[in-house]
Amino acid sequence: MKKRQVLILGVFSLFVLAGAGYTAWYLLHGRYHETTDDAYVGGNLVQITAQVAGTVISIHADDTEYVKSGQPLVRLDKADAQVLVAQAEAQLAKTVREVRNLRETSTGGEATVAVRRAELRKAQQDLARRRSIESSGAVSGEELQHALDAVNSARAALTAAEQQLAAQRAMVDRTDVHDHPDVRAASAKVREAYLALGRTEVSAPLAGYVARRSVQLGQRVAPGAVLMTVTPLETVWVDANFKENQLARLRPGQPVTLLADAYGSSVEFHGRVAGFSPGTGAAFALLPAQNASGNWIKVVQRVPVRIALERKELEDHPLQVGLSMKVDIDTHERSGARLQQAATKPAHETSIFASTEANAQAEESIEKIIAANAGAETRVSSVRGAAAGK
Repeated sequence: MKKRQVLILGVFSLFVLAGAGYTAWYLLHGRYHETTDDAYVGGNLVQITAQVAGTVISIHADDTEYVKSGQPLVRLDKADAQVLVAQAEAQLAKTVREVRNLRETSTGGEATVAVRRAELRKAQQDLARRRSIESSGAVSGEELQHALDAVNSARAALTAAEQQLAAQRAMVDRTDVHDHPDVRAASAKVREAYLALGRTEVSAPLAGYVARRSVQLGQRVAPGAVLMTVTPLETVWVDANFKENQLARLRPGQPVTLLADAYGSSVEFHGRVAGFSPGTGAAFALLPAQNASGNWIKVVQRVPVRIALERKELEDHPLQVGLSMKVDIDTHERSGARLQQAATKPAHETSIFASTEANAQAEESIEKIIAANAGAETRVSSVRGAAAGK
């Protein structure tokens, strides 16, 4: 009997110690940590698309290969784009000559107005002479009427010439060849053509690994066609799906410790809570759950929590998109709002599509075409302007 009491006491003591140990663990550690193994590596899947139509003549990167930012990925045949450049340049030259013609026509219109004014003055003088001798009977009434009609006709011709001159001046008034609307529109077409020519070379907007290449040699691609996907693994993150009853103690900026199934427990990753999804995974599913039914059963929902990883650790131990992770968030620091504030700077940006070289080539071509077709006066003014700029 005594032996049995000792055994019962020992078992009871063991449970008490276990309970005390768990209580101490929870008070000191457990209540300040939230964990889940429903977490996966996420990353940007940047689709590389064609900006202009063309035939693929070379492919410079394939699946699994690493590419640098700005590195050419696909080149398209330039023949179509070069034809568009030639057409735009020819149209610009034609437009410049048309503007010159408008200016010359305006000068000729001034001479026409002067001629019409002289004709009106002569007709008025003839009418005045005939009226001065009308009382003597030397001029018939019919001749006097003809002189009056000549004055009216000359006055109408002068009005028409003045209106035509005003219309011609309106086309070139207060502008030179460079600033004329028609020339500026034609110049914009030249810039557009050079831009399309530059876009026959498709470059990587950021560094990463090529995945899902779909383009093939000789393929005729249209603007917007997806050629391949580039994934930057140095900026991957983890989406951890926490239960809704775990969210109350989570805040942006809390430190996180992670383990990857790919490396095991020997490699630890560290990061911080970056933010929370605005809804549960079911809310953004392709087929959202329909809970308004008679046999409804409550299911605990999960909310994706974005975790930013340390870049240095990712360099030492790369992670691929989709890998499983185990997440442990330290919730000691719980100040601040649970939902993050608005972003103050771009999350991602690139300067690959600035097309600086294409713009410079277009501007050089435009200046040469205008100088060659605008006439001697404009060429002299352009040279003087360039000299003054120097």
